[in-house]
Amino acid sequence: MKRELMIAIRMTVVTLVLTGFLYPLVMTGVAHALFPHQARGSIVFANGREVGSELIGQTFVGATYFHGRPSAAGTGYDPTVSTGSNLGPTSKKLHDRVAADAESLQAQNALAPGPVPVELVTASGSGLDPHVSVAAALWQAPRVAASRGVPLTEVQTLIRRQTERRAFGFLGEPRVNVLLLNLALDRELGPTSRGR
Repeated sequence: MKRELMIAIRMTVVTLVLTGFLYPLVMTGVAHALFPHQARGSIVFANGREVGSELIGQTFVGATYFHGRPSAAGTGYDPTVSTGSNLGPTSKKLHDRVAADAESLQAQNALAPGPVPVELVTASGSGLDPHVSVAAALWQAPRVAASRGVPLTEVQTLIRRQTERRAFGFLGEPRVNVLLLNLALDRELGPTSRGR
């Protein structure tokens, strides 16, 4: 019995060292060597300072910027409490919030064509989604163009240039990273007071 116990203890220690320390260290080193930008959190810089991550959405509220999906993570886009709202399709609270958000978005985007795109009133499962569909970005384009005093076609062209294609040509849908699009707006059309 004592011999079997010693074997079990040695196996536990060896497994802990291999899988709990060595493997994570090696994988972290490989990630930093092969994918340094992603391994450091895909941090985005503007004018020499960190402004966010490509992987985590941010709240933009000004008329001169594109807005992302609503977030149920903490007070909004908080990566330490990543979560969805857990409200189901029969939830009155969800229904009321979506209706209020849709009404507010319609008022803010009076020039927008058609109804509010669904992802602008529904949170993602993680609450951190940094992307919107191309249709959702184009829907907001008239507001952004009017508030910046630029032709709508310039904003639409910028959206198309910022569109990320399907992964490997067939996975997912084309999408637009809201942070990168807003930074491109400032870079190419001139900065405004940051509506965040």
